[in-house]
Amino acid sequence: MAVVDAENPRLGETTCGSLLQKLQEIWNEVGESDEERDKMLLQLEQECLDVYKRKVELAAKSRAQLLQALSDAKLELSSLVSALGEKSFVGVPEKTSGTIKEQLAAIAPVLEQLWKQKEDRVKEFSDVQSQIQKICGEIAGNLNLSESPAVDESDLSLKKLDEYQSQLHDLQKEKSERLHKVLEFVSTVHDLCAVLGLDFLSTVTEVHPSLNDSTGVQSKSISNDTLSRLAKTVLALKEDKKQRLHKLQESATQLLDLWNLMDTPDEERGFFDHVTCNISASVDEVTVPGALAWDLIEQTEVEVERLDQLKSSRMKEIAFKKQSELEEIFTRAHIEIDPEAARDKIMELIDSGNVEPTELLADMDDQIAKARDEALSRKDILDKVEKWMSACEEESWLEDYNRDENRYNASRGAHLNLKRAEKARILVNKIQLLWTHW
Repeated sequence: MAVVDAENPRLGETTCGSLLQKLQEIWNEVGESDEERDKMLLQLEQECLDVYKRKVELAAKSRAQLLQALSDAKLELSSLVSALGEKSFVGVPEKTSGTIKEQLAAIAPVLEQLWKQKEDRVKEFSDVQSQIQKICGEIAGNLNLSESPAVDESDLSLKKLDEYQSQLHDLQKEKSERLHKVLEFVSTVHDLCAVLGLDFLSTVTEVHPSLNDSTGVQSKSISNDTLSRLAKTVLALKEDKKQRLHKLQESATQLLDLWNLMDTPDEERGFFDHVTCNISASVDEVTVPGALAWDLIEQTEVEVERLDQLKSSRMKEIAFKKQSELEEIFTRAHIEIDPEAARDKIMELIDSGNVEPTELLADMDDQIAKARDEALSRKDILDKVEKWMSACEEESWLEDYNRDENRYNASRGAHLNLKRAEKARILVNKIQLLWTHW
């Protein structure tokens, strides 16, 4: 039997022949029978066949593995191209030819390139989806997101990436708008707290801790809950401001009425200029810090209460002052009244509380005005009476002067008496003439 090496037939034939010859020599030397020799040669031939069969089986298995690897590579190539959304990819062989190893060698670099591209694309998707997840969490108020979002590797196309980027852009815009709204609310809360004299920091952090001034703008909560609570806080503060302003204006009005009623000096009124300046202001016009603080409102109420307690005694003082003015007008007009009875009536009215002080003083002002009108209507008659009484006094003096025998002596001051006597005669003649016309 000749054994031939598949890769090197000559080497195999020479080796097998030399071995067979060596075996023959041994058999001859030993004296082996032909039957035994044939049996041993058949055994050798069977063993050679078994070796070839094993080699063929191994070669077939290796080919099957290579074919499977080639099929897997082609399938992965197709999957990558499909996932990346590449309609045509440079380097992908449309038609494969050559041995299996050559085909694998041709696909390998393309797969490596696609794997790298897929890795980069997955990272891009992950980054965009993480940002989307983060902003969605901020809007929902859920900031404890520990897990990264899962990337769907079956669709890594640029079109899908553009969709995510567009979604991210919309969310970033919404975040910016929400942040602007939050900052507007916070600014409004700050201004309202300043006017109301409230602690801004505790008020705003009660809504959400991130609204503290020490936190960065981008770190502030923009959730629906935060915006809703901020809106409610602003609404509550505005309502509080409205009520406080109404309360302050009521007290300020009472204060002005009491001042006017009690003739309070401007210097004393000046202590409450910061209160009375808002007596007719609208809610939006009151912006001075502390203008509606509770301590200021309470201070005004205390002052109103203090003046209200002094009102009775002060009203008596003012009423008696006006009564004195009225009596003086009546006296000058020669009108008889009962001042004692008038003062008793004033005391009785004020002590009883049955009449408003303003009404009482207004009534007295009205009486004073009427008395002045009455006095004015009598002015001509009173002037004539006064002149007549003065003339009577001069006439009496002139009579005494005429009876004085020493009136012409050159004593000190005699010339003044002569001038007075001359004027007295003229005045008496005029009065007599005036009475004749009456």
